[in-house]
Amino acid sequence: MDKLKMQSPNLVDANIDKIAELFPNCITEDRDDNGVLRRVVDFDLLRQELSASLVEGPRERYTLTWPGKNEAILTANAPIAKTLRPCEEESVDFATTRNLFIEGDNLEVLKLLQETYLGKVKLIYIDPPYNTGNDFIYEDDFSEDTETFLRRSNQKDETGNRLVANTEANGRFHSDWLTMIYPRLKLARNLLREDGAIFVSIGEVEVANLRKLCDQIFGEQNYVSTMIWEKADSPRNSAKQFSEDHDFILVYGKNAEWIPNRLPRTEEANSIYSNPDKDPMGEWLPGDPYANKPYTKGLYSITGPTGRTFSPPPGRFWRISEEKLRELDSQNRIWWGPTGNARPSIKRYLSEVGNLVPRTLWKKEEVGSNRTSKNEIRSLFPNEESFDTPKPTKLIERMLRLATDSKGDDIVLDFFSGSATTGHAVMQINAEDGGNRQFIMVQLPEAYEEKSEAYKAGYKTIAEIGKERIRRAGKKIKEELGEKANSLDTGFRVFKVDTSNLKDVYYAPDELKQGQLDMFADHIKPDRRPEDLLFQVFLDWGLDLTLPIAKETIDGKTVFFVDSNALLACFDKGINEELVKKLAKRQPLRAVFRDDAFGNDSVKINIEQIFKLLSPHTEVKAI
Repeated sequence: MDKLKMQSPNLVDANIDKIAELFPNCITEDRDDNGVLRRVVDFDLLRQELSASLVEGPRERYTLTWPGKNEAILTANAPIAKTLRPCEEESVDFATTRNLFIEGDNLEVLKLLQETYLGKVKLIYIDPPYNTGNDFIYEDDFSEDTETFLRRSNQKDETGNRLVANTEANGRFHSDWLTMIYPRLKLARNLLREDGAIFVSIGEVEVANLRKLCDQIFGEQNYVSTMIWEKADSPRNSAKQFSEDHDFILVYGKNAEWIPNRLPRTEEANSIYSNPDKDPMGEWLPGDPYANKPYTKGLYSITGPTGRTFSPPPGRFWRISEEKLRELDSQNRIWWGPTGNARPSIKRYLSEVGNLVPRTLWKKEEVGSNRTSKNEIRSLFPNEESFDTPKPTKLIERMLRLATDSKGDDIVLDFFSGSATTGHAVMQINAEDGGNRQFIMVQLPEAYEEKSEAYKAGYKTIAEIGKERIRRAGKKIKEELGEKANSLDTGFRVFKVDTSNLKDVYYAPDELKQGQLDMFADHIKPDRRPEDLLFQVFLDWGLDLTLPIAKETIDGKTVFFVDSNALLACFDKGINEELVKKLAKRQPLRAVFRDDAFGNDSVKINIEQIFKLLSPHTEVKAI
């Protein structure tokens, strides 16, 4: 019976597999420091395969590099032996919700989600540290040998050790920030759907570096645009040179064909239309009849209602032919001015124009400002100053309108979720248009200082604020929606990153003592529940973390049925053949048991045979 690997995928091996498919001659073998044979890439040969000329050595090339880039690549590809443990007591509607709130280091979370959500996320939005010198960045250090890395990655570090101040006095000010953000964006790209997009908020300090970095990760051809968000309501008079009134939002599609949705028309956009001649077609806007590009039928003169003749200005042409212009005039679709003596204009009717093409300038009146977002937080936490720099929900709602579909089950991911504005915005827009969008919020349990208002209000970490905001916002939205709120999902399943459910074993055989052998009799950590094991199986098998779960007791054993028959799991010991026959008759797609649940290998073999006989399509594994 095969065993589940119980760790995140090794992306180096996956990348080597992809290269081997394209260039099998570039794959060779080498021995590591312990003498173990392994597959490696012959990079000299690969460079030659990708070049039309003779490659003799390194050459200058256009690229973004920095001290620590190789470390960042290693960080992105290295596997981790961790898991996600469900926390039902902090969740809302755990059994039925399709939303997730994951508490932990976002780099680790992104690795754990690689198989489950590969190519499934429609929109990613992040608001990472802006690297102003006053904020914090994640400290990632994977520049170590494999054994040391695995030993450390199985330890539960103190939360505070994951964040460090990155002041301008640091000689690696930009490099450390790039090293931090690179692996997270690289892993995030894997999760995007082919029709997906990523929006990244950033400030003045790192916008240029972020643009170059995203060009490398997502492809320069997939760059869409840079939005300018007007965040300030008034100028900051304390500024030395200029008051920074805006932030940037970089937009990249998963591929070059990505096109944003049109936006609903606004009163401001419609206000420029009028109906001075009481046209029964309704309000209209005069359109320029001239074009700059040569048009073979665009050089002619035409006489207006008052007998005045009109011709295109020098170097310009009529936009339409004379026959077409006369046809439109007969339909009252040409405007000659209030007296009939003005140059002709083509009427563009409001009733015939569609939704708005999105613009790159996002005004505070449309999407909110810093003041708007602070007021939103105050409305949910009226007696608490709980978060310093949230984004307004309308800002996120605009991204949701541009990049998601109200008719689909689009997944929205935010792995720097902060106060969970994105989760709030997803619930709000679903309430407005009846959509079924799902959110995945990821936030490090970054500790508040004891003197902060949030700490005094009872919130120890930013993650606690985020979860509470979703609870309060969901309740408020449902109250406002009334009876229509029955189908609205305002719940979320909480998961927390933790060490593997399997015991840590790092002893060499000659280091073991006789008394230590008992510790391996049970390979599952004593503090882990069956539900913990179940969700680690979800991750290993790439199952959606929001699938419904039913629990039954059969012959005195607890059995989980996931999404009806997608997965059957039993983690009790003492499994016998009679029970297995009952389970196999359910014909699940997958079945998983503890490796030590059968007593001996002969029973394990018999159980595999039972499934082959009664449910041959079932994939059976053990942990």
